[in-house]
This record gives sequence, C-alpha cells and structure tokens, in this order.
Amino acid sequence: MQTRSSAARSQRRFTTGCEPRRDVPSANPAVRLRNEVQTDGRPLANGGSAVGADGTDPGVVTGRFLTAISTVVRVRAVKLYRLRIQPLPHVPALPCLDHEAMLHEGIAPHVAAYVEDLERAELHEVVLIPSRRRVEIDVASTWQEHTEDGQQRLIAALREHVPECAVSINDLSWLRGDRRVARACRAQVTLRDVLVGADLDEIDRALHRLRTIAALMEKQSRVASWSVRTVTGPFLAVAGFVVYRGLGQLAPEVGAATVRGLQALVVGAAGALFLYYGLKAVHLTEMANRVWKRASEYSLIVSERRRLKSTPVATSTRHARTQ
Repeated sequence: MQTRSSAARSQRRFTTGCEPRRDVPSANPAVRLRNEVQTDGRPLANGGSAVGADGTDPGVVTGRFLTAISTVVRVRAVKLYRLRIQPLPHVPALPCLDHEAMLHEGIAPHVAAYVEDLERAELHEVVLIPSRRRVEIDVASTWQEHTEDGQQRLIAALREHVPECAVSINDLSWLRGDRRVARACRAQVTLRDVLVGADLDEIDRALHRLRTIAALMEKQSRVASWSVRTVTGPFLAVAGFVVYRGLGQLAPEVGAATVRGLQALVVGAAGALFLYYGLKAVHLTEMANRVWKRASEYSLIVSERRRLKSTPVATSTRHARTQ
C-alpha cells in the first residue's frame, strides 16, 4: 500500500511527466544567492514581501547576500522596507524611514545596509532590491565617510561576489540639496559615531540638538512660505494695475503691440520671482524633513545598539561576521 507521500509523488509524475525537481543547496552563499534571487517578484497586495517563482522569500535572499559580502565588509546596521531578513544579523535593524514615509506601494521591497570596509574602515550604504537583481550604493547618507577609491573597490567587490546583480551609484543631487542636509547633520553628529561610537549618552545629546535644529529649520521654512503666500497676491494685483495703467499711456508713442509685450514681461517676471521664492520655501521644508528623518534614523540605531548590548548573540541564527 502506497504511503501518502508516495501517492503525491506519483500524482506529480502523472501531471508533469517527470520526477519532481530536487534542488541541492550550494555551500557557497554567493552561488545560493545567484540561484535563488528572483526575477519577477512583486509586492503582495497586503504590503508583505514578494516571493519569487521558486518560492524563495526576498528576506532569505537578503540574508544570503549579506553573508556573501561579509568577506569584504562588516555590516553595521540594516534598514528594511517591507521584508524581513532570515536570519537577522546581530546588528541594529530599523525600518527604511525614507520610503515608509511616502505612503505608497510603488517601491519594491529592499534592504539598505550600512557597511564598513574591512581593509580601510570606510563606511558605505549598500541597497539590495531582490526582485530587480539590483544593488545600489547610496552616497548621500555616507558623504565624507569614504573615498572615491574605496567606493570603486566596493563596486568591484560587489560585482565579484554577486555577479548576477547590476551595481549602480546613487550620486549626490544638487536639486534635492543632499550636501546641505549632510552638512547640517555632520555639524552635530557623524554617521561613524552613531554606528560605532562608544559614548551613547553623548550621541543621544547630539541627536537631541540635531532634532531641535531640524524643527527650527521647518519653522523657518514655514515663515518663508507664509510670507510668500501673503505678499504674492496683493503685490501682483497692485503691480499689474500700475503696469497696465502706466504703460498703457505710452501706447500712442511706442505702439500698442510693444506696450502689451512690456506689460506681459513685467507681470510675468514678478510672478516668476514669487514662484521662485515659493519653491525655495518648499525646498527648505523638504530639507528640514530630511534632517529630521536622519535624526530619527540615528536615534533608532542608537536605541538598537543599547538593546543589542543586553541581548546575547545566538550563534545558531546570527552571522558571525556582522558582529
């Protein structure tokens, strides 16, 4: 009499015409990652993690990725967006605040890891998007924490250890004011202090100062925004009336077409000027929010470091190289 498992195998042979596939996992983490990283994963409707066609959870793939690169870098902290690492390394783990704050589902699940070069102790942020086979190096959050040569060596190491993933660099953006945000944060506390600094109480005080500065920046941007809103309407109304009345009297001398052109030019220039100041106020608000999010992220990392200090390392479920 056939057992239940034997009957199930017979049913699969009948429906597929071949024996069920039996994959043997490789001992090499990079090879396992290459075999298991998905090609068509999508976020689930309920906001959970996507699962590839082979049934491998992106969190498992992420754990294998961190193991594969642990020969060249040491993981200092991880930021997770809609996935869970299996197993979770014994480092600070927090949500990805930048993307969680966007409140939309158009971003693929990913993990961002702050890593330290084992050779030169330079800091980098590496982002893995399992569903797209993509690794990105974010420069904005680690500005002045690494050299150009160190960045190129990291790219070469990633391409060597995870050749199935495309590697790219997210460079600094002048439009978003990445350097201004980085300068404001580094003036109070550096990323290295947050990740490896010994005096956590002093780091907490520095983060409190940074949050206070971010709050003041936001209030200052609101003052600028409301000033523009208050002045723009009345000023454009008065300027339009004066320009059209004053230049209208010159129509017999210079021509009606020329006068209409000058009127449109003056009013348009005044409107463009106030539009510039309005956008500048919005830009200041955006940068203030980013400084606040950076301070919140650093605070979560410090809190996690305090928790991990009192938590024993389970060697069976932790990566030894990420301690």
